[in-house]
Amino acid sequence: MSLNLPLFYFTYFTLVFVLSVLMNSLFLKFTRTLGMRKTENVVRWSDVSKPAIGGITFYITFLFSLIVYSLFFAPTEILLHSEILGLLTACTLAFLMGLADDAYDTNPLLKFSTQIFCGIILIYCGIYIQLFQNVYLNYVVTMLWVVGLMNAINLLDNMDAITSIVTLASIVTIISVLLIGKDTGTVFLTLLIGAASSISAFLLFNWYPSKIYMGDTGTQFLGVFMAALSILFLWNASPSAGLFMDTKHILSAILTFSLPIIDTSVVFFNRIIKGTSPFVGGKDHTTHHLHYLGLNEPQIAMIYAGHAGISLLCVITINKYIQEWSLLYFLLFTAYFLISLAAFFVITRLKKKTNVA
Repeated sequence: MSLNLPLFYFTYFTLVFVLSVLMNSLFLKFTRTLGMRKTENVVRWSDVSKPAIGGITFYITFLFSLIVYSLFFAPTEILLHSEILGLLTACTLAFLMGLADDAYDTNPLLKFSTQIFCGIILIYCGIYIQLFQNVYLNYVVTMLWVVGLMNAINLLDNMDAITSIVTLASIVTIISVLLIGKDTGTVFLTLLIGAASSISAFLLFNWYPSKIYMGDTGTQFLGVFMAALSILFLWNASPSAGLFMDTKHILSAILTFSLPIIDTSVVFFNRIIKGTSPFVGGKDHTTHHLHYLGLNEPQIAMIYAGHAGISLLCVITINKYIQEWSLLYFLLFTAYFLISLAAFFVITRLKKKTNVA
């Protein structure tokens, strides 16, 4: 069956956007308590309780994308493709765990164990970082990436629109890399376009002042979804050509998720300096400190959008315009990341926080 792919993807993006708006509107109308935990059990920036239902539409769109791809491209590919089955299984597990956490405030150990199991599923189905000759070392790095990214995205979900903007930019970055490599007509591109459209629709409800949160239902699903896709198309963009040449792909992955990595690293380091547990929630994230300096929520969201946009351009430059990777390019893009990290860290030290958990 011959399809006009640009027209198909544009139509699909529009369809998912409209359906996601309708689904979020319906969920907002009929669901009033999901994710509204007691204030002593959760730390949120806003004191107003709002339903954490945004992630439900992400997962529904994910399943819908698999069905649409099967109908228009390859009816049997999903059932025969171990990587797709692994992605489906891991995303479903992460979604269910996040849904349970939003509804019942589950034990952190259960959440961590589920994240590890998601990583094991991806590895078993062939989705793992292929960086070293030692396969077990690759497995360890993969587990660190999957669990780390799931937690980093979850921790970043601390203010209206922040995680939505950052994850949308990350997905657009991966889509750009696929288009640069002319890797079109695949189930993964369909999944990514569906996710981008669903998050764009969610932003209508999550922009300040938000009506709904994505909750752990959304952050855990998106965490494992983007971890898997980044492994396939950023970390493993081409066969390993030596550790230095592989730094091109490593930097692409790190820059794509620079904001979650930076925020988690800064918070972790600051809490260790203060002698507090890095695993206990608090209003001491980079977003919070920008607010303490006088910025409002929309301004902070725009700062994050700007940084995410610059990182997107960096990854496009690395993959499209730099044909011969050299030490100079490695140092330039590494410097960009380190300067960003230092800048956000300095922001957290400019004014003493008055309400740290």
